[in-house]
Amino acid sequence: MTSPSEADLRRDLAAAYRLVALFGWDDHVATHLSARLPDGTFLLNPFGLMFDEITASSLIKIDIDGNKIDVDNPWHVNKAGFVQHSLFHRTLPDAHAIIHTHTTATVAVCSLEGGLQPVNFYACNFMGQLAYHDFEGVTVREEEGTRLVQNLGDKRILMLKNHGPVVMGKTLPDAFIKYWALQRACEQQIATMQMGKPITVSPEVIAVHQRDLYMASPPGGSGRVEFDAMVRKVDQIDKSWRD
Repeated sequence: MTSPSEADLRRDLAAAYRLVALFGWDDHVATHLSARLPDGTFLLNPFGLMFDEITASSLIKIDIDGNKIDVDNPWHVNKAGFVQHSLFHRTLPDAHAIIHTHTTATVAVCSLEGGLQPVNFYACNFMGQLAYHDFEGVTVREEEGTRLVQNLGDKRILMLKNHGPVVMGKTLPDAFIKYWALQRACEQQIATMQMGKPITVSPEVIAVHQRDLYMASPPGGSGRVEFDAMVRKVDQIDKSWRD
């Protein structure tokens, strides 16, 4: 797969921030989406901008420690917010994009005993693929990093209990479509539990579901087609994110 240029990745990440705002997944100026450039640097949101204000050019280029590289960019970096992202970017070569949010649905499921349950179509996508980490307070202390990585193991989605999910992908569209499906799974679990006792899908059916789901090789790679379709929706509203 050809590595995306910086201009392409800036546009993808800016579009992703706008989509998070469009879907109501943002949390004022908090939370982050980050993406790794081919040279090992990263793009991150400017601290203080709402997600629906972010543009491709306003994204800040930083090093693995969260230090700003493009000094001409007038915006600041929330280095504390990048502690968690830098940990996974540093230790996981395939974590090219990371999404961390505090949506009501995902935080609710992260705060529920047993976490995500196999009670709907989307949840079945993730059974056996989620890791969990106990809440230790706001994740800005580097010493927590060892436990975060240990608890993640070979998974690429870490459900921070009482906090929210960290979704990692080989590409930004890959991470985004995983996050989108996880959000749907959590919303549907909450809705089902409000109605009564959920019907649990058996491990045997989950295995068949995942086998068939991941059998195909989608054009452009995981999430590309879906991401591009969602970006067209953003363009219908406002194309300023491309600047």
